[in-house]
Amino acid sequence: MNYSLLIIDDEESIRDSLTMALGRHYTVNSCASGKEALEELPLLAPDLVLLDIGLPDISGLEVLDHIRRQSPHAAVIMITAFEDLDTVISAMKRGAFDYLLKPLRMDTLKLCLERAGSSIRLGKEIRLLQDKALREQIPFFIAESEALTDVVQTVAKVAVSPDTPVLVEGDTGTGKELIASAIHYRSPNFRGPLVTVNCAAIPAELIESELFGYAPGAFSGAGKKGKTGLVEEAAGGTLFLDEIGELPGSAQAKLLRFLQEGEFYALGSTAKRTVRTRIVAATNRDLEEMIRSGGFRQDLFYRLAVVRIRVPSLARRKEDILPLARLFLHQYGEKFGKKFNDLTQTARAALLGHPWTGNVRELRNIMERATLMACGPDLDAADLGLATECAPEAESRITLTPGGVDLPTLLQDFEHMYYTQALALADGNESQAARLLGVSRDTFRYRRGKLGL
Repeated sequence: MNYSLLIIDDEESIRDSLTMALGRHYTVNSCASGKEALEELPLLAPDLVLLDIGLPDISGLEVLDHIRRQSPHAAVIMITAFEDLDTVISAMKRGAFDYLLKPLRMDTLKLCLERAGSSIRLGKEIRLLQDKALREQIPFFIAESEALTDVVQTVAKVAVSPDTPVLVEGDTGTGKELIASAIHYRSPNFRGPLVTVNCAAIPAELIESELFGYAPGAFSGAGKKGKTGLVEEAAGGTLFLDEIGELPGSAQAKLLRFLQEGEFYALGSTAKRTVRTRIVAATNRDLEEMIRSGGFRQDLFYRLAVVRIRVPSLARRKEDILPLARLFLHQYGEKFGKKFNDLTQTARAALLGHPWTGNVRELRNIMERATLMACGPDLDAADLGLATECAPEAESRITLTPGGVDLPTLLQDFEHMYYTQALALADGNESQAARLLGVSRDTFRYRRGKLGL
C-alpha cells in the first residue's frame, strides 16, 4: 500500500535527503514550518508524519495536537536533536507513534515507518468493524406516504456531501433530530461525532462560549484551562443545532463566519481555529418571517439553507400512522415484556381519526402508555385513550331540525365514517382504500380532503 508521508522540518537538507530516500516507497510532501504544515494538513491528509519537535515558529508538540485533531488516524513520528525525556514522554502521551533522534539512521527510520504502516493497516481493519457497528445505528424511516418518501430521498442525496449545510424545518415532534441523525450516519463523516445542542435551552449570554469555546481567563469565572466549544468537539462529524431560530444575534454572526470560512475565534482568544464540521440546523419557526421582523440574519439563513428539508406533519401523512403505531407497539411490547397481536379495527379507526397536533412524538407517547397499561391480546381504541375523541364523532355531528333529521348532515357523517373505516381496513393506504370503495385514488383524495380526514 502506497502511504502518503508528510515531513515537517525547518532544515532544508533533511527534507531533501528524506524525500529522495523515501520517494520510491511513499508519496512524500514536506513543510518547512509548523504554520505551513497546519495550512497544508487539511489538503494533504497524510497517513504518516515525520515531525521535528524543535520548529522555529510553533512547537512541534502543538503541531502534534493539531494533527491528532484533524487527522486522528495518522501515525506521527517525532524527530528530536536532544533526548529530553520530559518532552518525549509528553509527545507519546499526546498520541505520537514513536520518536527518533537526529542524526537519523535510514535503516532505523525505514523500520519505524514500516511498523507505523502496519499499525495503520491494523487500525483500518479495526475501524471496519467499528464502522459496521456504527452503520447499524443508521435510523430508518416509516415512509409509506409520498410526502415522507420525498424527504428520505432528499436525505440520501444530501448525505453524500461531508459538509453541505442543511436546514430541517417542521413542527415540533415531526422527527427533525431523526433527520439530522440519518444525514450524519449516511455521510462520509459517520465515524466522527454527532453533537446535538438545543439553542433554546442555553442562556443567550452563554451560547457563544458554548458553541465556540473560550480562552483561559476570557471572563470572570472562565477558569485557567478555558473550554473547547461544541463546534470543535464535533470536528470531523456533525453539529446539530436544534431550535436555530433562538440563536442570538452575536452568535449568528460568528456562526455565519464559520460557515463561510471554516474558521472561528474562541471567546477572548486571538488565535484563529480551523475545523471541518458539518452544520445541520433545525427549526419549528418561520425563519423568513423572522428575517422580515429583524430577528434572524438573512445571510445566515441563505448559508444554512443550502439544502432545505421540510418534514411534513403527521396529519399530512396519514399512510404512516398505522405502520408507526405498529412499530411502537412492537418496541414497547419488547420493552415491557408484553406481546400484542395487532391493533383492533376500532383502534385503527381511532388512530386515523385523531388530529395528531403533537405529531410523531404524541403518537409515540400514546403507544408507550397504551402498551404499558393494556392487557391484550390486541390493542383497542379504549386502550389508546382516544375512544371518547374518535368513536362517537359521527354520532355527535348528526343534528335534528324542527322537521326531523338533517339528511345532508346525516349523509356527510355516514360518508365520513365510511371513508374512515376504509382507511382503517387498508391500514392507511389511500390506493387500497380507494379500491375497497370502488373509486379512483384522485376521487378518494378529494373526498378525504373535503371530509377533513
